[in-house]
Amino acid sequence: MSRIGGFLLVMLIAMATAAGVAFVLYRNELGRLRDAVSRGSLVAKLDIGPVEYADSGAGIPLLSIHGSGGGFDQGLALASSLMGDGFRIIAPSRYGYLRTPVPQDPSPAAQADALAALLTKLDVPKAVVVGVSAGAQSAVELSLRHPDKVAALILVVPALYSPTSPVSIDVDPGNRFAFWAVNAGGDFAWWAAENIAPSVLIRFLGVRPALVAAAPQAERDRVMSFVRGVEPLSLRFSGINLDSAPELHEQPLAEIAVPALIVSARDDLFNTLPAAEFAAARIPRAKLVVYDTGGHLLVGRTQEVRMAIRTFLAGAGLVPSNH
Repeated sequence: MSRIGGFLLVMLIAMATAAGVAFVLYRNELGRLRDAVSRGSLVAKLDIGPVEYADSGAGIPLLSIHGSGGGFDQGLALASSLMGDGFRIIAPSRYGYLRTPVPQDPSPAAQADALAALLTKLDVPKAVVVGVSAGAQSAVELSLRHPDKVAALILVVPALYSPTSPVSIDVDPGNRFAFWAVNAGGDFAWWAAENIAPSVLIRFLGVRPALVAAAPQAERDRVMSFVRGVEPLSLRFSGINLDSAPELHEQPLAEIAVPALIVSARDDLFNTLPAAEFAAARIPRAKLVVYDTGGHLLVGRTQEVRMAIRTFLAGAGLVPSNH
C-alpha cells in the first residue's frame, strides 16, 4: 500500500471512530433528555382535551405560559428565573409540545379555554398569568375570555400583533440551517449545532451571540440551558410548527381589565418591541418596561426583570409569600 493510500486509510478510520463516538454521545444525551421530560409533569384529562402541566412551589398561583420551542419544563425555568420564590408555578405544555396533543382547533383562543379549564381542575380560582414570546397570545386570550381567572397579566418579549413592524426573524444562513433542523424535527442536527456552532442557535433564539459572549458565566449558562432545552426537538416539533405560522391579528386589548406589565428589549432579534409598545398603548393602565439590550432571552437583565415584576405585583396587591 502506498504512503498516500495508508494515510487515507488512517484518516477514514479516524473519521469513522469520531463519528461513532459522536453518535454514542448523542444517543446517550437524547435518552437522558427524553427521560427528563417524561418525568416531573402530569396530564390533566379535561373535557376540552388533555393538557400536560407541572405544578411546583407554594405561594401565589402563577400560570407560566412558555414560548416557542418550550414545554412545561421551559415554563418552570422561565418562572423560576424571572419571578423568584413565593409562587405556586403551574406550567402547562402548549398545544403540540411534549405530551399535549394538537387538537382540531389549536388557536390561542382555544388554548386559553383549555388553560382556564386546567386552573379550574386544579382548584385555582385566580392566577398571575405570565405569557412569554409565542405564549403571549394565549395569555392575552385568557385575560379577554376568562378575566375572572386572571389576577394580573405579564407579557415578556410578546409575539403579538403590531400594525407597523411585525414580529419576525432574519433569515441568514445560520437561521436557514436552524429552520431546516426544526422543520425536519432533527434531534441530531440540533444536538450537533449545540456542540459545534452554538452561536447559530443562540442567534436563532433571538439573541446576538456577542451579547452572550460578553455576559457573566452564569448568564452564558442560562442561555445555553435554553438552547439545550429545545431538545428533544422531535417532541416539540408539532408545537414549533404551529408557532412558525401564527395568525397574528389585532385583539381587543382595550377590554383587558386586569393590571398588566409588558417587557421587551430594543435589540430583540424577533422584533417584539413594536408589538409590546402597541399592546401597552391599548391595554388600560399597562406598564411598559424596555431594555436597550438583552435580546429575546433578556440576557443580563434577569435581576432587573425580576425586580420590575415583583414591584409591579406589589403595586397590584399581589406580594409573594417571602417578599
